[in-house]
Amino acid sequence: MNIDRIAMSRFNNGDIGIAYFDVGPRDGVPVLLIHGFASTAHVNWVFTGWVRTLSEAGYRVIALDNRGHGESDKPHDAAAYTPPIMAGDSAALLDHLGVASAGIMGYSMGARLCAFLALAQKETARTLVFGGLGAGLIDGVGEWDKIAAALLAPSLDDVTDERGRMFRAFADQTGSDRKALAACIQSSRTLVSPAELNRLTMPALVAVGTKDDIAGSPDRLAAALPDGRAVHIENRDHMLSVGDRIFKSAVLGFYEETLYP
Repeated sequence: MNIDRIAMSRFNNGDIGIAYFDVGPRDGVPVLLIHGFASTAHVNWVFTGWVRTLSEAGYRVIALDNRGHGESDKPHDAAAYTPPIMAGDSAALLDHLGVASAGIMGYSMGARLCAFLALAQKETARTLVFGGLGAGLIDGVGEWDKIAAALLAPSLDDVTDERGRMFRAFADQTGSDRKALAACIQSSRTLVSPAELNRLTMPALVAVGTKDDIAGSPDRLAAALPDGRAVHIENRDHMLSVGDRIFKSAVLGFYEETLYP
């Protein structure tokens, strides 16, 4: 497998074209990967070694570029980016591929979308992995209006907010459509209630870096889930946790326990 670039396929969910890849053993248990805000399937999952790690462990690895990101269509209307709509792209992808159920794993915004996918189609999610998102799923994760303003600023030099600068620099690095990202962040912040968390009865893993000041407590989210467990990714912040070996090892162990009972 070429770990530098995987050719993307496309399908339409309604009038939105979604790019995705589907690799690994065809008879392996499927795992769906949902990337974070301003990222792509390649940035989150290929370049960090996740696709190789999972496929070499025998899993069928499916990942998409969320709408507004990567090679997928990028509407500029904020109404196109509510969590149920975005999670619906992932559900539609699995349906397109004929996959009835999978391990669902997301990072940051992608983790939030995992929750909405499982709430809408509980039978689809065999397990959940919330990477880079802890209690922020229920409490919120910060002042996203400043990030939207940073994305729409003429240049990075015009951005003074520290978190806004971080996301603007990341968006510039990945060559993102900043208007699409600003629209996305205006609508994709819906919280999940404690009552909704109680409906997520499948096994769930919550993994957050110990230096992550965005995600919120992994222990609080894990305790609020009926079958949750927390992992602390030592000495990693929000940006560096995603590819960490502690995270990968925890997920592989979790999958051995829950996807192969």
